[in-house]
Amino acid sequence: MPEPQEPERAIAATGMGGAMDLATSEATSLEKAQGGPDGSGPSAPARSLWSDAWRDLRRNPVFIISGLIILFLVVISLWPSLIASRNPLDCDLANAQKGSAPGHPFGFNEQGCDVYTRVVHGTRVSVTVGVCATLGVAVIGSVLGGLAGFFGGAWDAVLSRITDIFFAIPVVLGGLVLLSVVTSSTVWPVVGFMVLLGWPQISRIARGSVITAKQNDYVQAARALGASNSRMLLRHITPNAVAPVIVVATIALGTYIALEATLSYLGVGLKPPTVSWGIDISAASQYIRNAPHMLLWPAGALAITVLAFIMLGDAVRDALDPKLR
Repeated sequence: MPEPQEPERAIAATGMGGAMDLATSEATSLEKAQGGPDGSGPSAPARSLWSDAWRDLRRNPVFIISGLIILFLVVISLWPSLIASRNPLDCDLANAQKGSAPGHPFGFNEQGCDVYTRVVHGTRVSVTVGVCATLGVAVIGSVLGGLAGFFGGAWDAVLSRITDIFFAIPVVLGGLVLLSVVTSSTVWPVVGFMVLLGWPQISRIARGSVITAKQNDYVQAARALGASNSRMLLRHITPNAVAPVIVVATIALGTYIALEATLSYLGVGLKPPTVSWGIDISAASQYIRNAPHMLLWPAGALAITVLAFIMLGDAVRDALDPKLR
């Protein structure tokens, strides 16, 4: 009778410098745990901050809800006729201040215009102002703050004093003074004002982030190897210092939308015939007792939009901050 064959054995090193006799199946398991051919284990490629952040965002219900709301807002701002086929400037005084009616679910305003159509078309102005102001603030603030944090010295001192001056200007009061002399009904004067007073905040965030990043060992190693300033800024510092700027800019986008509505409400922002939530809220505030629906719908759309961008910014902050993991 043939003797039973023993399974193949393998020798694996132990942590004490000795050896341990393992079966082939056990050795295979150990190989996988130590980083085998399947790419798992400690030898697997390390995930970057951005891949980890995206993985966390996909699992965050706050990000999903806010992202869907923002996606819907962007779509209707680009193609408002998808859900509102009427002209927002087509008004009939015979319907002034009337409530909900067939085909007009939000009722009419004081001029007899369809409130639903104006709310839908007002999305384009709010999203345009918020996105353009945020991009301008992020680009100017990041460049100036990043250069100040990287080079330091006199450039840093001068920029710090300039940002202190801008921080001392009240935003609403500055808007009342600067925009009161503007007669244009386009969004660009409002966007320019927001960029003018908004870049110092991003500049300080970028400056502090660059100062922290340039002290890391990999930056010092690149400097020792003879890397140029531009290479260190673009390849080593910027990718590791941009996360705080993205978080602040995302939250600020909702703030700029609310600021546009505030300035339009005060009469110094956007002006008719531009369709804006702030303009409609300002006009409806005089009729809040007799026709509250005129104020409810544009104010509700503004609140939901601002809340969606703030929620998105909070979700991005939680995903990009390793201390919160």
